[in-house]
Amino acid sequence: MRISARTQYALGAMLALATADRPVHAERIAATQEIPRRFCDNILLQLRRAGLLRSQRGPDGGYWLARPPGEIALADVIRVTEGAEPDARPFPRAAAPLAAIWDRLRSHENALLSEITLADVVAAGDDHDAPAEPG
Repeated sequence: MRISARTQYALGAMLALATADRPVHAERIAATQEIPRRFCDNILLQLRRAGLLRSQRGPDGGYWLARPPGEIALADVIRVTEGAEPDARPFPRAAAPLAAIWDRLRSHENALLSEITLADVVAAGDDHDAPAEPG
């Protein structure tokens, strides 16, 4: 699976919002996640239109997650930014069994990415930020 820069930026923005306790302005998301500003605006708009984000204008406004981080899977974000993956082209003759293998691979990828939520990634990051235990 290839993950585009757009998807990496979208995941970064979503994770930044998953750790925020109030709405966050687009310029702050762009700066903290090192996303080009215009690109960030387009991504946030796409995620809002898909129902993953909410927004409000004004000095107290910004963006926030439409659902709790534990209810948004990585697959939800990836589907918005990458779209549906096209079916693999048919393989001729001796390579024909590869089509079934690719289908299984996509199924496993989708299952894994559907299980991992933004909350899981935030928790994994918290584990990495903790000081190492003496051992």
